Amino acid sequence: MAHIDAGKTTVTERILFYTGKLYKMGEVHDGEATMDWMPQEQERGITITSAVTTCTWANHEIHIIDTPGHVDFTMEVERSLRVLDGALVVFCAVGGVEPQSETVWHQADKHGVPKIAFINKIDRIGADFFGTVHTMGKRFNSIPLLIQIPYGQGEYFQGVVDLIKRKLITWDDSTLGVSYTLSDIPADIVSSAEGYREKLIESLAELDDTLAEKYLEGRELSVNEIMKAIRLATISLKAVPVMCGAALKNRGIQPVLDAVVSFLPSPEDIPPVRGVNPHTMQEEVRMSSEKEPLAALAFKVMQDEGRKLTYLRVYSGLIKAGDDIYNVSIRKREKIARLLKMHANKRERIDKCGAGDIVAVVGLKETTTGNSICDESHPILLEPIDFYEPVITQAIEAKTPADQEKLAVALVKLAEEDPTIRVKYEEETAQTVVSGMGELHLEILIDRLRREFNAHVNVGKPRVVYRETIQKRVEVEGRFDKELGEKRHFGHVRLVLEPRARGTGVEIVKQIEKTEIPDELYEAIGEGVQEAMLSGIISGYPVVDVTVFIAGWSLKEGESTPVGYKIAASSAVKEGLSRADPVILEPIMMVDIITPGEFMGEVIGDINARRGEIHAVVPKGAVSEIKAKVPLRAMFGYSTDLRSITQGRATFSMQFHAYDKT
Repeated sequence: MAHIDAGKTTVTERILFYTGKLYKMGEVHDGEATMDWMPQEQERGITITSAVTTCTWANHEIHIIDTPGHVDFTMEVERSLRVLDGALVVFCAVGGVEPQSETVWHQADKHGVPKIAFINKIDRIGADFFGTVHTMGKRFNSIPLLIQIPYGQGEYFQGVVDLIKRKLITWDDSTLGVSYTLSDIPADIVSSAEGYREKLIESLAELDDTLAEKYLEGRELSVNEIMKAIRLATISLKAVPVMCGAALKNRGIQPVLDAVVSFLPSPEDIPPVRGVNPHTMQEEVRMSSEKEPLAALAFKVMQDEGRKLTYLRVYSGLIKAGDDIYNVSIRKREKIARLLKMHANKRERIDKCGAGDIVAVVGLKETTTGNSICDESHPILLEPIDFYEPVITQAIEAKTPADQEKLAVALVKLAEEDPTIRVKYEEETAQTVVSGMGELHLEILIDRLRREFNAHVNVGKPRVVYRETIQKRVEVEGRFDKELGEKRHFGHVRLVLEPRARGTGVEIVKQIEKTEIPDELYEAIGEGVQEAMLSGIISGYPVVDVTVFIAGWSLKEGESTPVGYKIAASSAVKEGLSRADPVILEPIMMVDIITPGEFMGEVIGDINARRGEIHAVVPKGAVSEIKAKVPLRAMFGYSTDLRSITQGRATFSMQFHAYDKT
């Protein structure tokens, strides 16, 4: 995981090549990277959906998920971290600790996922390995452990110094980096390398008592002892080993694979998964063993050539193709038709899988992201996946009736695949509105509608739905006395309209005795009032926050009818609205912004420019939380603007607060 363009997909491509999974490396900039298989990814040169693959290194099976770096697709990182046991965080040596690097790091901390850091692009002009490490130390809780330093930077980058084994590693470009050489550290950097090695051992001694004793006695520590101490510090989340290289130049990848095997946990090294038994409501645990009852989590759903693939992380037990399993989240049995080991969008059929595996399953019709799969006789509900609330909306409509049918099916499938996509039909504006995490997110969604489902749509901004109300008290009379058809209809009513507090709606109050007015006529007056309130007299928006008092009425024997009173009440309300100083109300949103302290002035200034009202500023360590009320129409495009004024480091959420005057 990493910030966009730090080199995650390039690193993954090299890993697959050196582990023998690929015979030829594809490049992101050529649109040929294995893990970027979607057409949208190949065209834009970015990762959009997390791709799963498996490879083998040093007799260990490694499951890899290559995640997107763009903030709009941060949900893909969230759900991957929820099911993985370790993370390789890639940093760009030129860009350093970038905004999304911070976001993914904090996401990993939230899920308690141990990390290894790989500082990539050491060969680029402007690369600053030690500057990046210094920033990591300042911004993150974990201690960065330098287990490597670069030999030269920028165009002078030649290799990597392994501080644990005291060796220089150089790669052979003629073999695409497959063969590499271990040699003694060059004389010009021996003293600097020894200084960094000493700092590494000091940091470990502070975290490990047994190591500290030996260190203080002045005894030499063996390579195995140092490796063991680094592994313990990494798994306990106290420290993060830091490595370096240049993935595009094929340098530095094999040591990263060694570090994954040496320092990141296997499923048996992490605490057993916890869940709740839905029958007893007691907490239960499942050890990572095939002998335990089945416990798995569905973390991703994908449509592949019309078939639904469900990705599972198996925590305990065994699953065989053809098995019946129990989805405890929806209390339904499902059948596993086929089990697949995925390699990006290629698949390999397998007969069974067990604890620790990540597989795709065909046949689970009703299972969705975050559902727990288990053995029905030993049910366990695992902690579900947290979804982010969408922050941006757009209206779409089908171009033709044929597209309309395809659109309905496509939106259901895409929303099932990506839980951050919300689809809603707005009755008042007769628009289908889709919500997502950002403008790029929605742009990709519309592109997928066209390409994968052949559903062509027109795209526009959703209309903001306003309301109307009144600002002063008025008394009005309504009279209706006409012949309709062959019957005369009479109605006469006296009403008082009064403004109410914001958000309290419409209330009808009768001031006359109920015995004086027959029920059917009273109901007709109420219907007339409600109907008139549906469209105000300024722009035809619904009227809210008004009390209507029924103050009086008169009766004509034989001619008074419900129709007459309904029309009389409706015309009285219309007249009252026009005389009571009507005003338009607009939706006001409660906006919650989390921003690093240095950008607070710009963020507050921008909110004020949007006619917003700041309610609270709460400092929370290095960041501050700003709560404000802002009109909805001023919030279009806000996610993009907020990113640009905070270098992408601020996040926000918003929800409807009330209708109020502009």
